[in-house]
Amino acid sequence: MENGFIKVAAAVPTVKVADIEYNLQQIECQIAQAEGKGVEIIVFPELSITGYTCQDLFRQNLLLDEAEAGVLTLLDFTRQLDIVSIVGLPIVVGDLLLNCAAVIQKGQLLGIVPKTYLPNYAEFYEKRWFASSQDLKPTEIRYAGSRVLVSPYPQLFRTCDGVLFGIEICEDVWAPVPPSNTLALAGADIIFNLSASDELIGKHDYLQSLIAQQSARTITGYVYSGCGFGESTQDVVYGGNAMIYENGKLLAEGERFTMENQMCTMQIDVERLRSERRTNSTYVNAQRNLKFDFENSRLPITFTDCRSYTPRDFVLERQFDPLPFIPKTENMARSCEEIFNIQVMGLAKRMVHTHSKKVIVGISGGLDSTLALLVCVKTFDKLGYPRKDIVGVTMPGFGTTDRTYHNAIVMMKNLGIDMREINIAKSVKQHFEDIGHDINVHDVTYENSQARERTQILMDLSNRLGGLVVGTGDLSELALGWATYNGDHMSMYGVNASVPKTLVKYLVKYVAEGMDKETRKTLLDVVDTPISPELIPANADGEIQQKTEDLVGPYELHDFFLYYFLRFGFRPSKIFLLAQKAFADKYDDEVIAHWLQTFLRRFFNQQFKRSCLPDGPKVGSVSLSPRGDWRMPSDASSNIWLKEIKSLVDED
Repeated sequence: MENGFIKVAAAVPTVKVADIEYNLQQIECQIAQAEGKGVEIIVFPELSITGYTCQDLFRQNLLLDEAEAGVLTLLDFTRQLDIVSIVGLPIVVGDLLLNCAAVIQKGQLLGIVPKTYLPNYAEFYEKRWFASSQDLKPTEIRYAGSRVLVSPYPQLFRTCDGVLFGIEICEDVWAPVPPSNTLALAGADIIFNLSASDELIGKHDYLQSLIAQQSARTITGYVYSGCGFGESTQDVVYGGNAMIYENGKLLAEGERFTMENQMCTMQIDVERLRSERRTNSTYVNAQRNLKFDFENSRLPITFTDCRSYTPRDFVLERQFDPLPFIPKTENMARSCEEIFNIQVMGLAKRMVHTHSKKVIVGISGGLDSTLALLVCVKTFDKLGYPRKDIVGVTMPGFGTTDRTYHNAIVMMKNLGIDMREINIAKSVKQHFEDIGHDINVHDVTYENSQARERTQILMDLSNRLGGLVVGTGDLSELALGWATYNGDHMSMYGVNASVPKTLVKYLVKYVAEGMDKETRKTLLDVVDTPISPELIPANADGEIQQKTEDLVGPYELHDFFLYYFLRFGFRPSKIFLLAQKAFADKYDDEVIAHWLQTFLRRFFNQQFKRSCLPDGPKVGSVSLSPRGDWRMPSDASSNIWLKEIKSLVDED
C-alpha cells in the first residue's frame, strides 16, 4: 500500500469440473499475470481448485487428496511471488468436509477460512456434502505440509503495510447477518468473497445491489469473484462475475458470459475508507457491540500477518472525476431537482417560521445570484405566494458591464418579480469622501466599499419592506474567503451556502432547459459569463476586466481540493496526486501545486468569515456551516499543510 492505495484483483479462471491439474494451470497463469501488474491480493471463485459443481464427487477421497496436492503445487509456485492469493477448495477437518478459502503467499499457507452459511434450497444442495463453520471447533490441522488453525471464529489477515482483510464465501453475504459485518467491525478494510452464484434473470442486478449495500454498510472495499463458463453444467449456468466495490461504489467489473479467463483489477483507497469510518460515529458505536472480547477471548479473532514484499514504484492507476461535486447518476435531472428542492424547502421553512411574505435578493447577472433568484421563484410558487413579493434589486456600480446588467434585467422581468434598480455610484463616492479614500485607487477599500454598500441597501430594504435578505454566496467562495466581510458575506438566509461553484453552473443549466426561449438564452449566457465581482471598471471595450479565476485560481481546481480536503481529510500530497490524475490533460504540476497552495493559505486565513455565517441548507456531503459540519478555530496555523505542498514542488 502506498498513498493509501492497495491494488487487488478478482479473477475468474476457465475451469474444468474435477480437473485439478487444468484448474491449477489457469489459476497459476492468472496469479502470474496479476503479479506482473502489481496486484497485492487476488481472489478466485468458490471451490476454484476442484470446480464448484462436482456434486457427489466431493465424497471421493481422490478428489480431496488431489485438491490438497494442488495447494502444495500452488505453494511452490508462489514461493518467489509477493502476491497474496485466495483460492477455494474442499478441506477435511476431522469428521467434517468444509467449503474453504485458502490464503497463500510466498510459499506459505497463511490460513484457511471455512464457509458459514450453506445454501440448501432451489438448485443448491451444499449441505449434502459440506458442513458449516458453525459445526466446527477450533482445530489445528496439518494441511499441504503446513500446520494451520481452522476456526469457526472470525479471521483477519494483515498485510505488511497494515491493511486488514477478511473473507466470506458466496452465500455468507446473502445471510441476514453476514460474517463480513463482524470482520469489518473488527477492523477489516477489505472483504474478499469467493462465490459460485448461478445466473437467473434479474439476479445480477440484485447481486450488485446486495454487494454495493454491504460494502457501503461496512465501509469496506469488497472484492467479489464468481464462477464462470466452465462451471455451467446440467441445469445451471454461471456468468463469471468479477466485481470490485469501495464503500458502495462499483470501481471495476469483468465481462460476464465469456468463455475466456478474465480478471479485473483496481486500486482500493484504504485511507479513504478509514477516514469515512473515523467520521462516522455510528460505525464506531457499532464496534462497541461486538460479541467478542480480545482480552478474555470470549469470541476470539485470529490475526494472521502476511509476509513482507519487495516495494515497487507506485503508479496511480485509478481515474478521478475532476468534478466530484457533480452528481453521477443515470437520471441527472432527478439529481438536480433533488438539490434544488433542498434549497427551496430550506428557504420555505425559514419564511414560514418568520411569517415573512417577501424576500429581497441582490441580482448582479452573475451565476450565484441567478441561482438564488431561481430558488426564490420556486419557493414562492410552492408556498403559493405571488412572485411580485420577490424583490430583486440590481445595483450597478463602477465595474458593472452591459452584459451582466442586461441579463439581470431580463431575468427579473421574465420571472415576473418586483424589479428594482439602485445605482450605488453616488453613495459610494460620498462614502469615499467621508473616509478620505481616493476614488482612483482601486484597492481593497475601493472594492469592499461597494460590496458593503450593496449589502446595506438590501438590509435596509428588508427593514422597510418586511422581508428576508436571501444570500447568494456559494460554498467555493466561502472556502476561499472570497466574500467581503459584513458585505456579501452577510444575509438572513444563504440558499447557496453549501453549493460549490461547479455545481452552481450545472444547476443553472438544468433550470434553463425548462424555461421559455428568451429566459433560457439569458440563463445560458449567465453560465458563459466570466465569473467576476465586477468591482473594478470594465476595459475600454466594456468587457469584464476583473476575472475571479485569474485572481484566486480555477474553481474546478478549488472545488476538487475542497472535496478531498474536507470530505476525507486527505493531506496535501495526496490531494496533489489525485489532482495530477484528474487534470492531467488540462493543468501541469506547477499550476496545480500553485493553486493548491493558494487554496490552503486562503482556507486557513479566512476561517474567521465562516465562523459567523448565516444559516443555509446543507445540500451535499460537504458543508462549511460552523453549526454543523465544520468547526475550526479562526486562528489555526496552516504551516504544516503549506510546508508539505511546498516540499513536493521543491522536489520537482
